[in-house]
Amino acid sequence: MPKETKQGPMHRGPGPMVMGEKAKDFKGTMKSLFHHLKPYRTTIFFVLLFAIGSTIFSIVGPKISGRITTEIFNGLMSKIGGTGGIDFIKIGKILTFLLCLYIGSLVFSFIQSFLMNGVSNKVSYQFRKEISEKIGRLPMKYFDSKTNGEVLSVITNDVDTLSDSLSQSMTQLITSVTMLVGVLAMMISISPFMTLAAILILPISLGGMGLIVKNSQKYFTRQQEYLGHINGTIEEVYGGQEIVKAFNGEQKAIAEFNESNDTLYHTAWKSQFLSGMMHPIMMFVGNLGYVMVSVLGGYLTIKNKIEVGDIVSFTQYVRNFNQPIAQLAQIMNMLQSTAAAAERVFEFLNEEEETPDTKAPLSVENLKGNITFDHVAFGYNPEKNIIHDFNANIHHGEKIAIVGPTGAGKSTMIKLLMRFYDVNSGAIKIDGHDIKAFKRSDLRSLFGMVLQDTWLFSGTIEENIKYGKLDADIEDVKNACRAASVHHFIKTLPDGYQMVLNEDADNVSQGQKQLLTIARVILADPKILILDEATSSVDTRTEIMIQEAMDRLMEGRTSFIIAHRLSTIKNADLILVMNEGDIVETGNHEELLKKNGFYAKLYNSQFEEV
Repeated sequence: MPKETKQGPMHRGPGPMVMGEKAKDFKGTMKSLFHHLKPYRTTIFFVLLFAIGSTIFSIVGPKISGRITTEIFNGLMSKIGGTGGIDFIKIGKILTFLLCLYIGSLVFSFIQSFLMNGVSNKVSYQFRKEISEKIGRLPMKYFDSKTNGEVLSVITNDVDTLSDSLSQSMTQLITSVTMLVGVLAMMISISPFMTLAAILILPISLGGMGLIVKNSQKYFTRQQEYLGHINGTIEEVYGGQEIVKAFNGEQKAIAEFNESNDTLYHTAWKSQFLSGMMHPIMMFVGNLGYVMVSVLGGYLTIKNKIEVGDIVSFTQYVRNFNQPIAQLAQIMNMLQSTAAAAERVFEFLNEEEETPDTKAPLSVENLKGNITFDHVAFGYNPEKNIIHDFNANIHHGEKIAIVGPTGAGKSTMIKLLMRFYDVNSGAIKIDGHDIKAFKRSDLRSLFGMVLQDTWLFSGTIEENIKYGKLDADIEDVKNACRAASVHHFIKTLPDGYQMVLNEDADNVSQGQKQLLTIARVILADPKILILDEATSSVDTRTEIMIQEAMDRLMEGRTSFIIAHRLSTIKNADLILVMNEGDIVETGNHEELLKKNGFYAKLYNSQFEEV
């Protein structure tokens, strides 16, 4: 399996309702999201049904429990007056009914939670599946314009946000609205006058909450910002310990960390203090409401307007009335974050894709590897070509070197050959067939690549080598390793071919990595080779081994060599000399030296530096 890219966990600190990121098109994004939920509409209907049922049962509960208080009060008064006593049978029946209500509410809540979690996980599974399939259809120009982190953020953070919010916000929204309407109706049924008094407390509560949020918002923002600074500093210093120690930068690193840590301390302290004030203030305001309700309830009871148990029920309803209001505010914030995450997912899924493969692709089975560049013109920007009318005929088995200074555009020719990009005009042909006549996957199966930057994933050596030919047996793997001069080295390892390479494959040397990648290409047995000079970062002895392995690999194959050391491509059949994104000279080594042009200057400058 390819190695996993590590990301730090998302920080979710405590605090007030901080407004989330807003979507650019909230309405359109939510419409697209609901479209993706269509296959689950029956399940969602039952989710809403059970959520409403669970909430209604909870709403009725306090009113029923109030009847128990009334029965006890009336029984006591009758006993004092000598006219009767407490009817425990009736109270028992009420308690049994109340218990059934709460059990029903619990069961309904469990069912709706179970169903909604299933929907949210299926939706996130589908999104990840669509994103994974989309990645395979995206052109290389997309990945050239985006960082790995941006793409990974869509697959991980944004899809996780969608999954979490779907499982929470949808049911919370319906239960909060049902709770708010139901509780208000029950309060009015007990006493409109007491309901009005309770509602008058609400603006004070919301005003206090808004004031705290407004003042703490800026501190939470700075807290997140400096938390990012600290994480970045730690990661940078930890990853570059050799450089820090080599240049005696420990004190500077500590000073930078202390500065960020000090700022984080003060902003975190202020934000946590202000958010911590919310609960006691809300409790104080709530207690004022309870006092007012109790006084008014006592007065109305004396006037025989309500029962004693109604005061208990109303007090519970007042507490329940504030809760859905706060939840609705949180849900609105959550929906904004949901829409923003969904928008990025949909933007990714709507990205322009590669030109579809031809409907009647040609087979690559009998191709030899003769390549023709026929009046090829190309530019990453359609309005500015960097390759102008390039023509070349390359025969099977020839070695083609592409040389030039750093940034000259040497990799562009390779990208065109493998159809990572399509030419603007002209054609690239293999054995006389335009490469557009083949399926991209079939075309790319013709090529084997040995790059300057080796790529090995976390897994056994055998698994890494078989990556280019998954159905190969162990003997095929060993033969490829013998041809790459790496078999003897593998035999000396503790577990041989079953040794597990770690995440960065740094339990083998750079030269050994290159030999393993060469063995992988030998096993795949491609018709065309692409070699990005792989010896620039190894010692002389290993360089000779790698060069010998590559020479054996190139025998009988059309080979493209991206060269940095010009002394290694003297025997190339054709050299393409590039500068500033354009091909400025072509010919073999002797012809180009006789021209005394750009190639001759490059070649001579390397020896002058030595």
